[in-house]
Amino acid sequence: MNDQDRRTTIHELRQKADDFIKARNWGKHHTPKNLAVSIAIEAAELMEHYQWGEYTVTGQEKDEKIKDELADVIIYCLYFANASGIDVADAVKNKLAHAAEKYPVETFNQESDDPKDYENIKKNYRHGKA
Repeated sequence: MNDQDRRTTIHELRQKADDFIKARNWGKHHTPKNLAVSIAIEAAELMEHYQWGEYTVTGQEKDEKIKDELADVIIYCLYFANASGIDVADAVKNKLAHAAEKYPVETFNQESDDPKDYENIKKNYRHGKA
């Protein structure tokens, strides 16, 4: 983790995103549906860089393009959280706690990481058995 990640809060990023939107009067377009679609589009743009195997651009140019695409995804997620009133820190903490229960370290660790275990757990959760 770099210094900016250590010093910048989620609140600050949410505020910057909100200020950007308000200055341009774009809030009227920022429905949860529109923002969810935008997140998917931006994520696809990030994936596009890896579409045909490993990324072909190297060095600083690659790093900047990937950073820009990742930033787009995160910014749209912040817009979504703002528009939906979701507490990002709470949502992430809760999701990680749920994932820790769903994927116990006793099953998924350096010694044991069988894809069949993963598929069985996913299937059981989908059918309400776990």
